[in-house]
Amino acid sequence: MQITIAEHSAHPLTVSRIGYGTMRLTGPEIWGEPADRPQALEILKTAISSGVNFLDTADYYGEDVTNRLIAEALHPYPQDLVICTKVGATRRPDRSWAPYNKPENLRAGIENNLRTLQQEQIQLVHLRLIGHGPVPLAEQLGAMFAMQREGKILHVGLSNVTRAELEEGLQLGTIATVENMYSYAQRTTVELAYGTNPGGEEVLDLCEQHGIPLIPFFSLIHGLPKAGIKLTEITKKHNATEAQLNIAWLLHKSPWILPIPGTSSLAHLRENLKAADIKLSAEDMAFLG
Repeated sequence: MQITIAEHSAHPLTVSRIGYGTMRLTGPEIWGEPADRPQALEILKTAISSGVNFLDTADYYGEDVTNRLIAEALHPYPQDLVICTKVGATRRPDRSWAPYNKPENLRAGIENNLRTLQQEQIQLVHLRLIGHGPVPLAEQLGAMFAMQREGKILHVGLSNVTRAELEEGLQLGTIATVENMYSYAQRTTVELAYGTNPGGEEVLDLCEQHGIPLIPFFSLIHGLPKAGIKLTEITKKHNATEAQLNIAWLLHKSPWILPIPGTSSLAHLRENLKAADIKLSAEDMAFLG
């Protein structure tokens, strides 16, 4: 199974339908070095050798931890590998999250990602919206598109966006991808300690209409504890875990969804990738709702 990013552009990117999100490779609270650095490097290498060619990262993971791990494990990169990073947020000394979205901040973020990932151009960058600061979306995206014209970015995406923000973004330029929280059990907006997270359900139809891959984040962390008995019943039918069924549900929900389940366990990585083999019937999907 594959999906194409920016399929109508001069530089489309075709990747496997299951990617890997690197956030969980960091220490506690998404900060600091991994508890088991050799395993973290092996996870990245195993993901790629298993057919994954889409990695999601950010320089504020760690800080810079996941970017440095990616470069150490995989550079020089395979030709078909797509590394997606994010800008627009930063971490305070107390490890809280804050907007970092002025044009000069976004440029600094891109330059830092280029340096730590050892790249001359980043294939895909998500503008992460966090909070409702004074910088208008048009000004933020304007800075992103300017760096795209300079060749620092190949494609621009949006992360953590409401339907209205995505509609505005589509009026301002070409949006290649959208990354929102989304899972079987968590489909709509949720309030977390660091702010509001719009759900994937409210933008999925827009993504489908415009041929924009929707990349769900946190699908295994926040969704499964309240998934309910229906998911449990289907796991028994397919002899699978709830995590695998959540990924399978996303894959069957729409051909425009690109899951990026993250883990700090090599065993769980292999388990997650097997979700691509699960075939949910129309009856299964109707039962799950």
